[in-house]
Amino acid sequence: HVFSFFKGSIIEKINWYLWTVELQVVFENFPNTRSPKAHWKAALFRCAQHLSIDAVLVFRFVSDAEMLEHNLLYLDHDTLTDILTFDLRDIPSNEVNIMISRDRVADNASDFNVSFEHELFRVMCHGLLHVTGQGDKSESEAKAMRQREEELINMFHVEPI
Repeated sequence: HVFSFFKGSIIEKINWYLWTVELQVVFENFPNTRSPKAHWKAALFRCAQHLSIDAVLVFRFVSDAEMLEHNLLYLDHDTLTDILTFDLRDIPSNEVNIMISRDRVADNASDFNVSFEHELFRVMCHGLLHVTGQGDKSESEAKAMRQREEELINMFHVEPI
């Protein structure tokens, strides 16, 4: 049992779990969604555990303009992208920083005919998969990435309230 080491009431165990999730998953400028942030954080925490990612996850949501600026600065790419992933687990902060363009997510959702929330979670999973070493540059890598994204979405999706 996941809480077998923890002595206390079920409420104390739940509060301990929520406190742990709150410390491990951080959002900056999280977009408005139908589900509360706590649902998203819990789903991403479980997803990271499933992928054996032991780090503080920092998701930063930005505009296309800010994303382009960072894409030029860090990768020398003069293109829009939906996500940039920075694996900083080897420094004392033990963080994974994932920057996501809200504008790209909205456009992708429209292009793929899915909800904003579905596309948002797909992109978040995409970033976590990059942390595990999953690439997406070649056609075969991109296909494998998409398959793994769908597996994670099906396992850990965020339900609207």
